[in-house]
Amino acid sequence: MVPIRLKRLVAKSEVKEILARLQALSATSVSIQDREGQTIWGTPTESSKYPIQVDGELIGYVIGEATFASVLSYIAAREIEKKTLAQETLDRYKEVTLLHNLSEKMTASLEVEAVAALVLSEAKRSIQSDCGAVMLLKAAELEVITAFGNSPTQLQGGILEAVLEHQKSDIVNEVYSDARCNPEESKLHALIAAPLKVSDRTIGVMMLGSEQAITYTAADLKLLNTLASQAASALENALLHKQRLHQERVKSNLERYVPTQLVQAILDASGSFSLVPEYRQISVLFSDIRNFTQQCEQLPPTEMVEYLNTYFTHMVDEIFTHQGTVNKFVGDMIVALFGAPFEVSHHEACAIKSAIAMQQRIRTIPIDWIQKHFLTGIGISSGRVIVGNIGSPQHMDYTAIGDEVNVASRLQSVAKGGQILVNRNVYEAAKDCFSFREVGTLTVKGKTQTVDVFEVLY
Repeated sequence: MVPIRLKRLVAKSEVKEILARLQALSATSVSIQDREGQTIWGTPTESSKYPIQVDGELIGYVIGEATFASVLSYIAAREIEKKTLAQETLDRYKEVTLLHNLSEKMTASLEVEAVAALVLSEAKRSIQSDCGAVMLLKAAELEVITAFGNSPTQLQGGILEAVLEHQKSDIVNEVYSDARCNPEESKLHALIAAPLKVSDRTIGVMMLGSEQAITYTAADLKLLNTLASQAASALENALLHKQRLHQERVKSNLERYVPTQLVQAILDASGSFSLVPEYRQISVLFSDIRNFTQQCEQLPPTEMVEYLNTYFTHMVDEIFTHQGTVNKFVGDMIVALFGAPFEVSHHEACAIKSAIAMQQRIRTIPIDWIQKHFLTGIGISSGRVIVGNIGSPQHMDYTAIGDEVNVASRLQSVAKGGQILVNRNVYEAAKDCFSFREVGTLTVKGKTQTVDVFEVLY
């Protein structure tokens, strides 16, 4: 109940007028006392004492006549109603202003940590507490994003975990006596928590607490719920922004190795994309500039690197155009995969088309020196190899391992400038689409059988 002082009420002109009229109609001398027995109106008399009460709470006495007590109790009740309404209006205005200002600040920020810190700061300012935290779900675990004071960090089996699980806010004013509290939460005397909900999903929990004896109210919980609701939307937006930035960084990196049209599919983890090592039927292409070391001696290093980067740009463009993936650059050598990380129909034909386009593209690069000196030999093989992320915990490479990789490397090493050599697997798969010339056989280190070699005529 909003507090009211009887002396201040009786001093009001309209109340004085009512009391004067009542006194004129009364045959008895009447006086009014406060709760402590001090006379605040009229002349003290020895007579019956009647209590002035509002909702059962004593605020003073009338000495002399009960009618006065009834009238003053009624006037006091109406005064409290007006004060309560005014207080509620003021509180609502403050709440709306707080939420409006908070919304503007949160909208201006797209950092998850900044949004969490902002809403927790406002909650701390509006609700008495000596600790608090904003926690978000990450891989089925609650992670503390921001906190102050001695807030709980271990949530397993606790009150906060229950708030998250049931998606329902809670007040616990005697934490130590709640059967759900865990050792971390038992350090607190009182705790108030609300779930961070977006539509029908809960993305985390927001809590405030106190190690001192305190009694949180339904009004406190209502305000925390409102703050949590606004915070949840802002945090969701910040998380989506963070995810978009991450995807853009991933996309930027992937586009250096994978055709642009496939990058989004990789980000969506759709189709046949996988980084887990597995056996696949693919084609492997090796391309290398003949006598590159000797070529390097003719130009300053900076100019040679510039020419090499220009050459790589044109070659990678053709690989991507024909659904290939750049696996690695080794000096001036390019290794490309057709059929990994995505399955590619007729990957042998795609590899040959890419090789032909690469050889022809060199002749169109608008740098005469490159056209005259960059003569490449290309080797292509196809077959069953292991592809996937391979390496150490510190560094992983997506690569291919197997005999066919070695065969492609060996074919490239014997190919002359402008020549494209393939193994029998590639020949058999593409002989109806391209012209070939049988070259002979080739011995590959580690293989007991020789490799049949064919040249692509273009």
